[in-house]
Amino acid sequence: METFKDLGYDAKLYILAFDHRGSFQKKMFGIEGDPTPEQTATISDAKHLIFEGMVKAVERGGVDPHAIGVLVDEQFGGDIPHQAKQRDLKLAMPVEKSGQDMFDFEYGERFGEHIESFDPHFSKVLVRYNPEGDADANRDQAAKLRRLSEWLHEHDRKFLFELLVPAEPAQLEAAGGDTDRYDAELRPELMRRTIIELQDQGVEPDVWKIEGVDERPEAETLARTTRREGRDGVVCVLLGRGASTEKVDHWLRQAAPVEGFVGFAIGRSIWWDALKGFLAEELEREAAAEQIAENYLRFIGVYEEQEQGGRAAVA
Repeated sequence: METFKDLGYDAKLYILAFDHRGSFQKKMFGIEGDPTPEQTATISDAKHLIFEGMVKAVERGGVDPHAIGVLVDEQFGGDIPHQAKQRDLKLAMPVEKSGQDMFDFEYGERFGEHIESFDPHFSKVLVRYNPEGDADANRDQAAKLRRLSEWLHEHDRKFLFELLVPAEPAQLEAAGGDTDRYDAELRPELMRRTIIELQDQGVEPDVWKIEGVDERPEAETLARTTRREGRDGVVCVLLGRGASTEKVDHWLRQAAPVEGFVGFAIGRSIWWDALKGFLAEELEREAAAEQIAENYLRFIGVYEEQEQGGRAAVA
């Protein structure tokens, strides 16, 4: 992009994420390899239950309807993308091949056809990138991501970038083998470096979907980094990483008051337990959907309460 004037997004986003594919079929259903048509139908029905929870949340009201969105995949999503758009919800859909350590296109050279066919508001990628990881692999990923970034912006489409920075062995060792220490002490700076590296290689998300950090100044640094050198419209949303309610609450409270954060894109932390309960026949379908709606709306409440309180204090 020659300039960044059209880059970014200018509204709130509260996305319910359930585009999980390989991990979902394996961890939720114990299915290895390619699912049969019957298994696919079972998985698709589970995803529809998650969407039913979203519909309940929408119907309850109290949330800006323009901020509500779903992140769902083509493989198991069935008619959910169509239903979401019919309800005027924001639709995000993944472009990446599921379960890969390195980014690749789910549909190869036909990625553009699939995007145009479903016409989502956001095209999303999940990328694992550590600036101290394999340099050749990082360059290969960045080249593919730049191609996608350029295609999306040439076609006037929004780019949602989910960034994960997994620990390299030496980094984990430096943190005493403690993943929580890695998250707290090393990951925020590695995220900052990664964002700069990718931007410098022509990867230009409109929305960064990023892992939570434990301190507000770290969230401020990351938001500023995504907006560096004139990328003033770029925004961040927080991901949940399947963490406990308490942990996600903490991350939301750090990010919500920060200029440049506009919401979240949370998945398993909202729907995993309810869906497990339904599949184990411990919850009726209606009750499971209700639980999903309550969890989703609760996280919105935590975010908005902290956002209003934090920004009022600054003012």
